[in-house]
Amino acid sequence: MRHLAKRHELRWAAGILLALAALAPLPLAVRREDVLNTVFLVLLSITLAQSWNVLAGYAGQVNLGHAAFVGLGALVARTLWIGGTPIVLAMGAGALVAAAFALAIGAAAFRLRGAYFAIGTLALGEILRTTVNNVLPEISTLPTATIGAYRLSHRYYLALGLAAVSVVAVAALSASRAGLGMQAIREDEEAAEASGVGALRLKLTALALSTGLAGLAGGLFAYYHISYYPSHPFSPHWTFDALLMTFIGGVGTLHGPVLGAILYVVLKEYLAVRWVDFHLLIFGALFIAIVLLLPGGLVQAAERARRLVAR
Repeated sequence: MRHLAKRHELRWAAGILLALAALAPLPLAVRREDVLNTVFLVLLSITLAQSWNVLAGYAGQVNLGHAAFVGLGALVARTLWIGGTPIVLAMGAGALVAAAFALAIGAAAFRLRGAYFAIGTLALGEILRTTVNNVLPEISTLPTATIGAYRLSHRYYLALGLAAVSVVAVAALSASRAGLGMQAIREDEEAAEASGVGALRLKLTALALSTGLAGLAGGLFAYYHISYYPSHPFSPHWTFDALLMTFIGGVGTLHGPVLGAILYVVLKEYLAVRWVDFHLLIFGALFIAIVLLLPGGLVQAAERARRLVAR
């Protein structure tokens, strides 16, 4: 069973990585900044969705405070980068701070289960957002020289590499012994512990990977924007965007968050341009329809279609 799961995940990982590799020449082939910007947002969203999917989709722990770790990664990376640290090192430091903070509170947070854990993490995210908003109320703007040297293509390639890293990391986890243990916890934590699975250790492992990837996504966001309020990456919409993308695509799968990120970003951008005043209402209705009709997301829809064709 484990061997079959590993082969399945490796096939999907290989397909996704080939698709990402095909996007590498895009900045050279396309001169339109709006197209490049949309693809950048898709790549950033893939990392964001995969980060949330690790903890909720595989370990079954619904984190509604995911934005806290995106924000920590953005804050640390932005501060170090403006101070002269290379962006890759600054993003790595942001990811480490996010994961370290998560582990520091993880043991206590995991005493809460189900809806209590979700509400507790939501409260944590709001506490950090309010604190940062009060401590750093002014807009964070890049130095003039940095603005003059700004190139979207640099951000694009960093987003492309980060999306590939997130896919490889989740693929390696999902078919590993630890990943299978997390899935057992997701299905029935008490039964998993009774069979010898170290639930707390595996949940902390999932938390560290999830928040580390979230910190990297936050660092990329900080590198992408010329100016923004420091509290913006702590906003709850980062959490709910990740949640929506994962559920639209298929929670607990490798390729679901990728499909969800593509549909979410493209549809959101299109509706925002086509129906400026009503795009949020339309998008909300579409999401409710997807959840009601396809609770397993696009992955489930594709599986149903495949079975019908096979008949």
